[in-house]
Amino acid sequence: QVRLVESGGGAVQAGGSLRLSCAASGRSFSSETMGWFRQAPGKAREFVASIRWNYGHIYYSDSVKGRFTISGDNAKSTVYLQMNSLKPEDTAVYYCKAHVWDYGLGYAMDYWGKGTLVTVSS
Repeated sequence: QVRLVESGGGAVQAGGSLRLSCAASGRSFSSETMGWFRQAPGKAREFVASIRWNYGHIYYSDSVKGRFTISGDNAKSTVYLQMNSLKPEDTAVYYCKAHVWDYGLGYAMDYWGKGTLVTVSS
């Protein structure tokens, strides 16, 4: 079992910045990809950004490209999301997701955090 814990959410005015953190913990796993999704009220959960450790590939949704930066430390199974130039439409619960190889189970699994709320006021 892998546990993801997010932190760093909060309220900010438009144009401001926030930094989210997500740490994965557990036994016998290898993190392959970590990333962020978000869900605004009344909307479906959507992809924000991800990083694939082995290849160093980084992906962003078009809506955050140029404003958000994902980074992390594979050895610590930690990922960050630096969010700049925030807009009211960025308001959402932000979820961390990890695609890991679970050695205990013997196959890959997706794990999700419980989410952290980001509120951007105009």
